[in-house]
Amino acid sequence: MSTFFFRAVATDGRLRTGSFTAETEKAVALELRKQGLTPIYVGAEQKKSFQLKLPALIQGKRRDVLFFTQELSTLLNAGIPVDRALSITSELTERPHFRFIVSDILRVLKGGKTLADSLAVHPDYFSGLYVNMVRAGEASGSLAGVFDRLADFERSRDDLRSYIISAMIYPTLLALVGLGSIFVLLNFVVPRFATVFSESRMKTPTPMLIMLELSEIVQDYWWMAALALTAIIIGFRYYIATPGGRLWWDTLRLRIPLLGDALRKAETARFASAMATLVANSVPLVQSIGISAAILNNRLIAGALTAVAQGVKRGEGIAGPIRKSGVFPPLAAHLLTVGEETGRLDQMFKRMAEIYDADTRAAIKRFTALFEPLVILIMGVMVGAMILSMLLAITSINDVAV
Repeated sequence: MSTFFFRAVATDGRLRTGSFTAETEKAVALELRKQGLTPIYVGAEQKKSFQLKLPALIQGKRRDVLFFTQELSTLLNAGIPVDRALSITSELTERPHFRFIVSDILRVLKGGKTLADSLAVHPDYFSGLYVNMVRAGEASGSLAGVFDRLADFERSRDDLRSYIISAMIYPTLLALVGLGSIFVLLNFVVPRFATVFSESRMKTPTPMLIMLELSEIVQDYWWMAALALTAIIIGFRYYIATPGGRLWWDTLRLRIPLLGDALRKAETARFASAMATLVANSVPLVQSIGISAAILNNRLIAGALTAVAQGVKRGEGIAGPIRKSGVFPPLAAHLLTVGEETGRLDQMFKRMAEIYDADTRAAIKRFTALFEPLVILIMGVMVGAMILSMLLAITSINDVAV
């Protein structure tokens, strides 16, 4: 038997917290329902200090929106009115800034606006897809179901993004450590050998001479290199912030071996997931394409969807225009052809998202499997060459001493 802590909503809409001793979390949830409570959280006690720091440092806006969506989904499915559900979500939100966002949404809602219009007041948090999904749910009277789909969508998108970031952390750290080691060797270790050779007036071995020249350049001009690198990074960021620069950069990234394939599949999974969510909620196909294009990160692929939407307007369906666009993997068009023929386009988009989510993870694994040893090899050769040069210099000094 273990002690489980819980948070639940009573029939009057008030939040209840406490603990139960039971064998499993499911047993606690069952007991809460018997008492007329709707469980929101059942598990180990959550530490406040950790909860306050983790979202601010790691989770960010995406996790805030995911939390908001999951809580509203639970509360609305329990029959809690929208305004009361927002009030409870505000109480449960522990980040002060996002608590203000939720409170402001509630304020606008009570002012006579719809929930979709209230969410649209904060476009940095709630995308066009999110707002339009909620608007469609309000129109059809299926708001709770919409938040279920949105919770699944936000969760899958967040999981994929977290996987890509975590997969790239290790090779990036390897590269940074290697470059740092080279800088330390050139700036602090190699100059000591320059003193030895200058005092003894010995002939400096060629490899060591090259090292000494590099060391002098690093010592004298490292600050200029740092300024130049900073200027290049700032200039590059400004350039890719322009429409033309962003399109050039997105096109270039798709052409990088292995990485480009992973990025293409990630965008396909994101597009398919958004379309599955929108089409399942009866949002018109052309409007769904426009909304889905807006949430994509790659401008080349997003731009190609304009022609796809035009093809749909002309009555060509979606599979043909997707195939003509040439920006999605070939399998995508075949899957959508089957979806159109069977009249189950939403389910086929969902299946497509699952396939390319798995393919993205496999492509990222292939990229990191090649990139990690490549970084180790390059850094190893560079550091090894420097150490070998110093060993040759030490050997030459010993030979003269003998």
